[in-house]
Amino acid sequence: MNVILVGMNHKTAPLEIRERLAFSCGDGLRPLEELLKNPAVREALYLSTCNRVEVLARAGDMEEAITRVKSFILRHGNLDAAELEKCLYVHCGSDAVRHLFRVASSLDSMVMGEPQILGQVKEAYRDCVEQKASGIILNKLLHHAFRTAKRVRTETAIAGNAVSVSYAAVEMAKKILGSLEGRTVLLVGAGEMSELAARHLLANGAGRIIVANRTYARAVQVAEEIHGIPVGFELLEEKLQEADIVISSTGAAGYILTPAMVQGALKRRKNRLLFIIDIAVPRDVDPEVGRIDNVYLFNIDDLQGVVDENVRNRLQEAEKAEGIIGEEVLKFSEWYNTLEVVPTIVSLREKAESILRAELERSGSWLRALGEEDRKNVEILATQIINKILHDPVTGLKEESQSNGAMPYVAAIRKLFRLESEEP
Repeated sequence: MNVILVGMNHKTAPLEIRERLAFSCGDGLRPLEELLKNPAVREALYLSTCNRVEVLARAGDMEEAITRVKSFILRHGNLDAAELEKCLYVHCGSDAVRHLFRVASSLDSMVMGEPQILGQVKEAYRDCVEQKASGIILNKLLHHAFRTAKRVRTETAIAGNAVSVSYAAVEMAKKILGSLEGRTVLLVGAGEMSELAARHLLANGAGRIIVANRTYARAVQVAEEIHGIPVGFELLEEKLQEADIVISSTGAAGYILTPAMVQGALKRRKNRLLFIIDIAVPRDVDPEVGRIDNVYLFNIDDLQGVVDENVRNRLQEAEKAEGIIGEEVLKFSEWYNTLEVVPTIVSLREKAESILRAELERSGSWLRALGEEDRKNVEILATQIINKILHDPVTGLKEESQSNGAMPYVAAIRKLFRLESEEP
């Protein structure tokens, strides 16, 4: 199975490396276009989230394709070879399929069971299709991944009391601040993760929610949905002094919150404690902010403790999910294995049908002497005989393909039936 997956995630690479790669590949770069320039990469999908950067590909030459993808990540992540080897994982064949299914089903997420990753995989697939980077293999594989994720969600409780990175951020805020009743929240950025965080905060008793976003119309839209207060981005520093909790998740290339801004806000709020969660990649908050007295700053990697607790509560359901994924990997492998026999089956049937047509044509004189109904019955009889003759070899080829043992039979059939001149 010439499918490979090369990538890094929150388990293998620190935030500093992931954000370098995320920023580089988000800066107008068309990664799929670049990857497909090498003939070794026949189809490709590029997935980049806060917690992972992965390339899924159908390879012509497996080793060359892996080298090509590694080189791409090395260059755009501004890494040296030693750093790269420490961070990267490489999966091939059914292992790559299993990894994709686990990612889509949220078994490989920082917060197991979180729903966002499936949407992110679907978005990556949409980009793949739009850029004509997918073919028969990745199309089938991605749709199979979506079906697997749906099975996991409906047949297990892995997403019970659904959590996400934003939910983990709220849990951290509760541990630091105690009750969230009446707390003022400032959302910096009005994306999906910020909106989810706001909904979790409201569910836990938060009071006023201020939404600051570069696009004011988007701030208004989110604020209306969560009964918050929209403000323009130019008022960010002013509103910072009113907040007890700041959750920042923008797509900015540089720091949004600086030590000077935070120190100014603390002074005006008489040094009341300020809790800041930075769930953006690249980071929105200068790490030096965490050194300021009365400021608690956590980034996405700091949420791992909360995440671990959630994972422990879901291990039993995860075991069921792994069983489902195992079944689906086997089904996809069986489908993939049939691809090697399909061209031979088609060629064999086409040759038999061409012989039938030729012989009917040669027998035209006496066939024409028959009535129309009799002629049709002769043709039906001949077709049925061909189908019965082909049934056993076709079934045998399909059965052998399930155990990867069909190629000797494919070669024999192509030789015996003189099909070898036709490319399978």
